Amino acid sequence: MRSGAKVAIVGSVFVVVAGGVGYGGYAFLTGGSDEPERKTGPLSTEEIDQASKDFLTAWAAGRGAEAARLTNQPVQAEPLLIGYKSKAKVSRAEITPGPPTGTTVPFTVKATVTHEGLSKPWSYASTLTVVRGKTTGRPLVEWKPTVVHPKLTPTTSLKTTASAAPPIRAVDREGRELSPEKYPSLGPMLDVLRQKYGRQSGGTPGVELVVTSTQEGVADHTLLSLGKGTPGTLRTTLDAGVQEAAEQAVKKHAQASTVAIAPSTGEIRAVANSPAGGFNVAMLGKQAPGSTLKIVTAAMMMDKGIVAGPGSPVECPATVQWEGATFQNLKKFDLPGKPTFRESFARSCNTTFIKAVPKLGAASGTALGETAKKYFGIGLNWKSGVASFDGDIPVSTGTETAASYIGQGRITMNALTMASISATAKNGAFKQPLLVPADLDDRELATAEPLPGAVAAGLREMMKATAVSGSGATPMAGVGGDKGAKTGSAEVDGQGKSNSWFTAYADDLAAAAVVQAGGRGGESAGPVVASVLNAR
Repeated sequence: MRSGAKVAIVGSVFVVVAGGVGYGGYAFLTGGSDEPERKTGPLSTEEIDQASKDFLTAWAAGRGAEAARLTNQPVQAEPLLIGYKSKAKVSRAEITPGPPTGTTVPFTVKATVTHEGLSKPWSYASTLTVVRGKTTGRPLVEWKPTVVHPKLTPTTSLKTTASAAPPIRAVDREGRELSPEKYPSLGPMLDVLRQKYGRQSGGTPGVELVVTSTQEGVADHTLLSLGKGTPGTLRTTLDAGVQEAAEQAVKKHAQASTVAIAPSTGEIRAVANSPAGGFNVAMLGKQAPGSTLKIVTAAMMMDKGIVAGPGSPVECPATVQWEGATFQNLKKFDLPGKPTFRESFARSCNTTFIKAVPKLGAASGTALGETAKKYFGIGLNWKSGVASFDGDIPVSTGTETAASYIGQGRITMNALTMASISATAKNGAFKQPLLVPADLDDRELATAEPLPGAVAAGLREMMKATAVSGSGATPMAGVGGDKGAKTGSAEVDGQGKSNSWFTAYADDLAAAAVVQAGGRGGESAGPVVASVLNAR
């Protein structure tokens, strides 16, 4: 392998070119009656070279079953390796290994895909790792689907066929094109939109090599178009300018997500994730939202009469006890005397909200979830146009109830749901978030009761105080218009730094963001949201 060997298959004729070194046999198929001695210990350079060479040679030659037997998981490897020729329709493959690093061997693939009279070149890079077999001691390729292609997983495979749906040209609400190259966070969603709405967009299918999944609801991902077909146009609710701002804002963090929504309509204006192009954390994530959920807790407290409104006197001690557990404010701050509910909300005083628990009596474990569902649409099976998780506030008991009132415990949300909660507070009524118009497929949208007028007005007053003089004032300082905000941080077991949460609105745009291990809400997630709101 260190000789710069190159293996290639043309049709069914195997050819080897190895810079003056020829090979064609396989050391492990030497025959003989004696069992070879089982080797142990670290792999030698020669073993790594031979194992990787034999595997790549068999694979490039189209001998998938043989290549599978050269891995440590032949049963799992065989379908993908055989399917490379039979399903992916690779008619020619040239695999060139690079210099190994330890037991890892990088390589490049230059292939030709041929189907129904169409043919196109296809190239990419991947790696393999050689390990010692546990039972035989033989050097084997460690099986991972990514050996065959970097985008493969245990639940996916390669397939070349006439596409299930025509390609689409997705556009924003003003007709501006939304390409995955320019807006990488949209890639997975555009795949889903194509699968669901491609036939309604007016295009014609092409022939494609795709990564296809066995999981329900996961769209095919196109790797190569042999015949492109004719794209149809699909209009979305997104806004190209807001989407661009969202993409740039989350890129500043290793793991972050954000969603922007128009409160008056529920139309989604932006969805962005870092890293882009993978799991859609912004819409499918399930994480504790921390104190951003106090918007819902505050609505419950006003709706249940625990407080009359923002001006009601409350308590904000440094700590509070509940069933033997101690809860505290950040750095154990307190607000002496009788601060108003507005001041406590703006400063994100945990103890004020936890003190509401005993006042609800037997209903304390269910009231928060009921309020979230009744007024904010949480848990109502939203149909945005792509898969999404619309939040969960389960029934709770004991100390978990107290934790849930400040967005911890078993509560799970994401940037989509928290943006929607802010949008509901701003609008006064829940509008189900949607990515494509509902009349495209006549799907039924989720509905909820409007917030009582005094509750909606109270939330906006307290969120404005947070954005102007409270914990959200720093990131919101440069955001103009009618604005409001709520900060949050959520502790994660085994993670040294809390997740940073922030949700806010300005005029007719609401947004939320979460930054993994970002610390306080105003420090990391706040600037992300502010950048998105300033793009309106």
